[in-house]
Amino acid sequence: MRVLLIAPPGAGKGTQGALIAAHFALPRIATGDLLRDHVARRTELGRAVQQHLDSGDLVPDEIVVDMVLEAIVAAKAAGGGYVLDGIPRNMDQARATYLISRGLGMIPNVALHLQADDSEVTRRLLARAALERRSDDTEEVIRRRLVVYHEVTHPIVAWYAERGIVVSVDAMRPAEQVGREILDALETLRPVVDQVPGEARRPVDLTGLGVAFGAAPTDSGTSG
Repeated sequence: MRVLLIAPPGAGKGTQGALIAAHFALPRIATGDLLRDHVARRTELGRAVQQHLDSGDLVPDEIVVDMVLEAIVAAKAAGGGYVLDGIPRNMDQARATYLISRGLGMIPNVALHLQADDSEVTRRLLARAALERRSDDTEEVIRRRLVVYHEVTHPIVAWYAERGIVVSVDAMRPAEQVGREILDALETLRPVVDQVPGEARRPVDLTGLGVAFGAAPTDSGTSG
């Protein structure tokens, strides 16, 4: 099982990514963790990251993609599955990650899309900021982050939907309930994701799992 996550800030991507990784015993490739690890170990990539951070710049896509490539190679050696959290954040990253994954025979099976409206994620992030006494998560900052998500990241959902691997989840509910639904859906899809041809796959809404990848829920693993 190879899963990547797409979600607005505050939708619970980190929580659900960790849950999926633990449930299926998969390595979790979190770009934030990769960046911090490379910086701490003073690798060549880490030194490049530090230079950009010291300058106040964003880390360039090519550096992030190189880190992810290294992690995907390790995941392939470990058994071939992963949970990808934090990339892609834009179409350039999506295309680059897709090409890398295809070259390694490690294309994602599922693009898990956590849906949550702006008012709910704003409420969650402000509550977290108050609890953790974080001054950086103001309502204005959150609003800007959401604008970037809608303009830059969310279009990736349609791109993956064209490839038939999107699974959309209502993330407006308690994390435990969302997590149970995600695991149930992935367990349902796991026997067929590597068997159904790409052209036969369809995006999945969890209210309509009967047509998941063209297969009925009672199907034994063949495409419909």
